[in-house]
Amino acid sequence: MIKSSVDPECTGQFSQLFLDYIKLKPQLSPFFNVFPRIQYFESLINGKNFPSHNREVLHKALEKQYEGLEVSELTSNQINSVKHSGTFTVTTGHQLNLFTGPLYFIYKIVSTINLAEQLKSTYPDYHFVPVYWMASEDHDFDEINYFKLDGKKYQWQTDQKGPVGNFKLDQSFKTFFEGVNHFVPDFFREAYLSSNHLSQAVRKYVHHLFGEKGLLIIDGNDADLKSLFSQVIREDLISHLPHELVQKQTEELELLGYKSQIFPREINLFYMEEGLRERIELDAHGRYKILNTDIIYSKEEIEKLIDQFPEKFSPNVVLRPLYQEMILPNLAYLGGPAEVVYWLQLKPVFDHFGIQFPALLPRNFAMILDIAIQRKISKLGLEDIELFQSVEEWKKQFLEEHAAFDLTLAQEKESLKKIFDQAGHKAVGLDQTLEGAFQAAKVRALKILEQLSGKVRKAEERKQAVHIRQRMEIQEYLNPGGSPQERVENFMRFYLGNENFIQELFELFDPLDFNYLILKMNHG
Repeated sequence: MIKSSVDPECTGQFSQLFLDYIKLKPQLSPFFNVFPRIQYFESLINGKNFPSHNREVLHKALEKQYEGLEVSELTSNQINSVKHSGTFTVTTGHQLNLFTGPLYFIYKIVSTINLAEQLKSTYPDYHFVPVYWMASEDHDFDEINYFKLDGKKYQWQTDQKGPVGNFKLDQSFKTFFEGVNHFVPDFFREAYLSSNHLSQAVRKYVHHLFGEKGLLIIDGNDADLKSLFSQVIREDLISHLPHELVQKQTEELELLGYKSQIFPREINLFYMEEGLRERIELDAHGRYKILNTDIIYSKEEIEKLIDQFPEKFSPNVVLRPLYQEMILPNLAYLGGPAEVVYWLQLKPVFDHFGIQFPALLPRNFAMILDIAIQRKISKLGLEDIELFQSVEEWKKQFLEEHAAFDLTLAQEKESLKKIFDQAGHKAVGLDQTLEGAFQAAKVRALKILEQLSGKVRKAEERKQAVHIRQRMEIQEYLNPGGSPQERVENFMRFYLGNENFIQELFELFDPLDFNYLILKMNHG
């Protein structure tokens, strides 16, 4: 593929807060720690104080989570490396989308692996492990129960509830799988059909795709890992300090004119067990009520539960980043534009618990153009930046540039005005009231001319119908259903015809380049 790029701002896809962050606007410096430039990672390495006990717990958890999965010597070495003080991680996280979901899931992991390699090249005395954090505790199944390929939506219907990582790949899944079995690659077939739960299948297919690049996959839904988080769980439930800290930071951002991405709650934890993940709230009697259930705990009971079963508590979006940084020796988090923005609301919580705030990197953004769409773009003479222009805006400009004469009839309107103004001026000498009559007639005539200019424009549209249809086809290709390609299309759209597709992304992506990439296929 051939790479070019545009400024993210011209795409119209990003918030002002995100754009100001990647432009390193001075007013945002209090909201993060270190800006993601390769030379600044040295301060993160030197400032990272990750306890050896946490490394041992992490190592044990990874060994347990990889049990039963055939791993290479590289993966085994990566797992063992986390015990050593010179090993650090760089992390991305994502939901357990079916068959990887939209393209940007792949982009996230490629960006993360490339960052680890760049850090190793710059700081050879240390070891850097790329990590994919599985959002196995998420319970919003509707967000992940489908994938889209070539304009068709493939969806798994089930009545299972609770954390999606625990969803059984039961008969409802097997029925769904029969509808896609004929075209999915073998590694998906093996991953899903050999697994009992969704989290197992996701680990297998992600490991197949990226294990040879040294990627480790971690599931935060782990009792031993949650034990490292018990102090935060207790403080969120009892004193609600995380809510206060994030609320204050959010207000500071809003004073600068930025919109909030997330909204902290008094309690930022879910209660979780098999088939259940529900919010925890205080009732009028100071008891801890699990919403949509009959479960209620007193203060003493819930404190005992934290000590005995920390895995029953699941952090929401406010606390999950802190949990990640407490169980990983992490230096950087790579996420989408919304993720980068909401992390900026969280730094005071990290400071309070004495946890280093990582470098925040936007994952690489990309648009892929196949050969057929490149031909249409070339016929219309579209520049890269014009691919992000709305069809209506482009059409107006295109018709005006290619019309035989001015579609607005501006010259004719000006001439008509002069005729009525001159005639009206002369008529005033005969009767003062005639000036108003001429002005009223001018308005009516200009309206008629405006109607005619609309008919002329429609006629020009019919004349240019082929070009307009081509531009609309380009728009639908780049923004299927009105959303950017990377947020809709599955990577199989390109992988099925080119098994080197992901490897080509590794060669083209630079995690420290925040421009929007346009990748033009030169084969297939």
